[in-house]
Amino acid sequence: MRKAFVALIAGILFQTVLLQPLAAQTRRPAPAQATAGPAYRINPGDDIEIMVWGDDRLQRTVRVLPDGTFAFPLVGQLVAAGQLPADLERVISAALQPQYRGAVPQVTVSVKNPNGYQFSIVGKVKAPGTYTPGRYVNALEAVSIAGGPTEFASMSNISILRKSGTQLQTIRVRLSNVLKGDTQGLTEADIPFIQSGDTLVVP
Repeated sequence: MRKAFVALIAGILFQTVLLQPLAAQTRRPAPAQATAGPAYRINPGDDIEIMVWGDDRLQRTVRVLPDGTFAFPLVGQLVAAGQLPADLERVISAALQPQYRGAVPQVTVSVKNPNGYQFSIVGKVKAPGTYTPGRYVNALEAVSIAGGPTEFASMSNISILRKSGTQLQTIRVRLSNVLKGDTQGLTEADIPFIQSGDTLVVP
């Protein structure tokens, strides 16, 4: 497991430092080999596909509204933001059950377009901006997506600004040793995953 993680970091380092992606100016990079991240939780703005097997009338794609909800026939308004697709499957199936005379309808929910997962990166990177990568990324991948650090960037003092209710949380990230190729003792916790709405500051 550790060897796989170190190999993954080495691959990201090669893209970040050596290749300096030519497409850094784009804000929607093509999906790369995905890091094994946390299970995807639905965000406002995501398009989700819902299928009720055996009932074509209830198969549709809906967009999660800015308040985190969406409407579904025979069920009403549902809260989707922060939920796993499997959570919604259970809720919709239970709500539809009375319509199926006690039978348990088989419901499948999938994220068709994760447009709601966005993060911003500012400071000394080659292409600061807001990105929608289409998958979870960690702090090192986020810097790579933004074209890599500029010459005088302080990679030992990166901050992730994250909203937690009405509070603003600051998470410190140190990538200087990683960018030098020093992965000794490195764990996944040292390179946290980016949550939707995060802002990375590279001083």
